[in-house]
Amino acid sequence: MSPPRIVIVGLGYVGLPLAVALARKFDVTGMDKDSGRIAELREGHDRTREVDTETLRSSPLKLADDPEECRGADVYIVTVPTPVDAHNRPDLAAVMSATRTIAGLIDPAKRP
Repeated sequence: MSPPRIVIVGLGYVGLPLAVALARKFDVTGMDKDSGRIAELREGHDRTREVDTETLRSSPLKLADDPEECRGADVYIVTVPTPVDAHNRPDLAAVMSATRTIAGLIDPAKRP
């Protein structure tokens, strides 16, 4: 049995280090809607400074800004920002958007 294919959605402070760590043992694709972010990561530059250049360049992590490249994964992990407003209420717009994107990528024939 092959290892599960994992997609990490959102490659910021949380998502990128998680994706790099999981890619050591699993088939992982990191997806971010920001194509500029993906281009920087492909160059080995992490503007958040969570992952150093050498670690990023040597990682087997795949990077994508096109959701179609993430179709049919076994596991999706959402790590997008949830900023809070002046009343300490979270803005869940990014979570809802990521969830809608993932819903269109899930293969209903894949079952655990």
